[in-house]
Amino acid sequence: MDIADTLTTPFPPLSDSLEPDRAEPNAVPVVLDARVVTGTGGGPEKTILNSPRFLEPLGYRMVCAYMHPPGDPGFDVLTRQAAKYNAPLISIPDRGAWDWRVITEMLAVCKREKVTVWHGHDYKTNALGLLLNRLWPMRLVTTVHGWVQHTRRTPLYYRVDQLCLPQYERVICVSDDLLESCIAAGVSTKKCVLLENGIDTLEYSRQKTLAEAKDALELPTDEFVIGAVGRLSGEKGFDVLIRSIHALVARGLDANLVIVGEGGERTNLEHLIRELDLGDRVRLAGWQADVKGYFEAMDVFVLSSLREGLPNVLLEAMALGVPVISTRVNGVPRLVQDGRNGFLVNAGDLEGLTTALAGLLKNDGLRELFRAAGRRTVDPRYSFATRMQRLKRLYDELLRGEQGA
Repeated sequence: MDIADTLTTPFPPLSDSLEPDRAEPNAVPVVLDARVVTGTGGGPEKTILNSPRFLEPLGYRMVCAYMHPPGDPGFDVLTRQAAKYNAPLISIPDRGAWDWRVITEMLAVCKREKVTVWHGHDYKTNALGLLLNRLWPMRLVTTVHGWVQHTRRTPLYYRVDQLCLPQYERVICVSDDLLESCIAAGVSTKKCVLLENGIDTLEYSRQKTLAEAKDALELPTDEFVIGAVGRLSGEKGFDVLIRSIHALVARGLDANLVIVGEGGERTNLEHLIRELDLGDRVRLAGWQADVKGYFEAMDVFVLSSLREGLPNVLLEAMALGVPVISTRVNGVPRLVQDGRNGFLVNAGDLEGLTTALAGLLKNDGLRELFRAAGRRTVDPRYSFATRMQRLKRLYDELLRGEQGA
């Protein structure tokens, strides 16, 4: 029996001695954000771990519970990130799909923290929330971040989510395409909510000039620096971006590229850099605790992804006044208006990306226009404070009993 079979198998009725425990009435409501993570995670961690300090003044206590492989060094990084934001982070060792100990451990967390709202963030925590809700009744919320990295197990994950999502009281989608996908999967339109990502616009305010930031990172101050941030994996399209740098250099432009992030495609990307003789032009900077300094050193930020929802890195670049070029994927066109606050190109279009980059690098006035327009776009529409106010209202509705149909 796989996890999909488990979700469709009726549970036996609870005996009188096993009646579900319940949270204390009239207590401060507690939200448990549950997530499965390997390594240092991804974009959702920026949202989840930054949320408790925003929710607390709004009347909610939030706890983060992360299921992760035992001994994963990446979790130490997340622990430090949580400490930075003063976010309560609970470690749940997860030894794989059939490690049922996570159920008892997570149930203990729910009881100890007196959880009121379960907030899942992936297929496994969505399934787990439905199971635990029978023993510790909670309001059920999930955020759909989208499947950007496809593996042979992705169809199973889709299937589990298709079974779970219609049973949740609210399904938060970070982009229009995810909203449409959830409705197509059978989730009621009254349960689906579009709540796009946001960033702390106070934290992402420029502190250094472009020249100062380049000098701090030992990047050439008299040449263009193009930047990208993300996991080194195929769907990020970094190979296309590297080939675009090669084309720009062939056109006589002094273009350099720095990519911040780590992942399984590093070896392939290093091979491509050697093949194109770009060793003195392209830097793979690896994972960095301080990404903000890299953003400040970029003349242009490029999102070359083949698949995305609404990535935080694009919001961060725009908030810091970095001109942006992005592929025309999913929720991005709601943020980037082509020719007004950035450029949009088709995913995988090498010539289109190269033309957009060349045009932007050669036009100082256009870069200044995009810098100012980008910051205006993010603040206040995509500010984290605005997003958390909307999330608070969603929780309020659930606790008042206003359920979707």
